[in-house]
Amino acid sequence: MPSSPVHARVRHVLILGGTTEARRLAAALEAEPGVRVTTSLAGRVAAPRLPAGEVRIGGFGGPEGLARWLRAHAVDALIDATHPFAGTISFNAARAAATAHVPLLALRRPGWGAQPGDVWHPVPSLAEAAAALPALGGRVFLTTGRMGLAHFAHLTDLWFLVRSVDAPEPPHPPRMTTVLDRGPFTLDGERELLRRHRIDVLVTKDSGAAATAPKLAAAREAGVPVVVVQRPAVPEGVPVAAEPDAAVDWVRALLG
Repeated sequence: MPSSPVHARVRHVLILGGTTEARRLAAALEAEPGVRVTTSLAGRVAAPRLPAGEVRIGGFGGPEGLARWLRAHAVDALIDATHPFAGTISFNAARAAATAHVPLLALRRPGWGAQPGDVWHPVPSLAEAAAALPALGGRVFLTTGRMGLAHFAHLTDLWFLVRSVDAPEPPHPPRMTTVLDRGPFTLDGERELLRRHRIDVLVTKDSGAAATAPKLAAAREAGVPVVVVQRPAVPEGVPVAAEPDAAVDWVRALLG
């Protein structure tokens, strides 16, 4: 009598997402045989671009809550593909993975590097960026997102052009114009923004994203100084992949 076929268990991968790389990774893993993909989104954007596979939206309740979710949903691998500046969730992921004994990988796109002609002022935080501005210019193009505007609210003598996906809420600088937009952006478009609004200083986080890099080239051409907020380090001991293909290879090797 022939034996019954043996079916391999479907392996569950949880992606902490919200980035272009996370969506690319979800699409690639969704095509892998025997892999179930769930992407978790923080829910900070009103209309996020949804990835392939299953999606959950909202927080976990800290590292303990994430560890419980990993166990309850039989997660075999955890990939932190959040924004390079989403420091809290990255450290929560490291603690949760250690508690639940789930392998963890960080997917981090490389940061930007200064090129000839750039006038960069690296700073470690948004607070330090705000402190540097009065000496650099009076018309600021602020591209650090809507969540950290409180750091600039006291700069009443400066004018800000703020670009974000969703409308910012107070506290924020009193002299401010908001542009609601989402990348990718073009070099011609960034040149026009700098010219039309007479921008004399740019503030950005070192996200490393190609979709938002044209503002750096436009600033270089115009001789506009750039305050660059440096990204936080990946939690110690967590392996890092620089691109989705490398993360797929990690999953393949891990899950066999």
